[in-house]
Amino acid sequence: MEETNVTYQMPRIGDTAPDFEAVTTKGKIKLSEYAKDKWIVLFSHPADFTPVCTTEMSGFAQRRAEFDALNTELIGLSIDSVFSHLAWVNNVRENTGVYFDFPIIADIDMNVSKLYGMLQPNESTTHAVRAVFFIDPSKKIRLIMYYPLNVGRNMDEILRVLNALQTSDKYGVAMPLNWKEGDNVIVPPPTNLDEMQERIDGDYEEKVDFYLVKKKLNN
Repeated sequence: MEETNVTYQMPRIGDTAPDFEAVTTKGKIKLSEYAKDKWIVLFSHPADFTPVCTTEMSGFAQRRAEFDALNTELIGLSIDSVFSHLAWVNNVRENTGVYFDFPIIADIDMNVSKLYGMLQPNESTTHAVRAVFFIDPSKKIRLIMYYPLNVGRNMDEILRVLNALQTSDKYGVAMPLNWKEGDNVIVPPPTNLDEMQERIDGDYEEKVDFYLVKKKLNN
């Protein structure tokens, strides 16, 4: 029998987030109409009632207040029924006290998984990989993370880059390696001679040369 090569679309940074309507544990949602004026972190997990996924979903739930503080809504997803999702949410709450109080998409038909490239055939054709999409209030994809089935995500890093994206947007700056809130930020590189001279003469907290200048944010 001839083998069929299956490919799935993978959105890119800067793309408008593919729109969808889906059943979730919080009712039906349509992405283009959901959480207006807010950021969205859309993330997939391979399956309900599995150990790594339980730790990850618990991590999102336990740090929900930090996402709220960053004006961000959470949306989970796996290729399970809404009934499986509900049973899992209840089981985890009864056993650990952690409540997944955010929508989890029941992607039985795999429509959303395919739209977002969450199905990667060399890893699995029936389970979504651990993808994370950071979507801004204009519904543009700003950052993408992919993890394999057997490695859990890092919640500190997810919150760090979400904060970095929002800070960059607000102040028109860039973030250096390992940036975290309170650290100096990078002044955009000059695009003309006047800006270059300003970088050379300016009073900055850190300056390697005109092309690498850092300053403290005055919040």
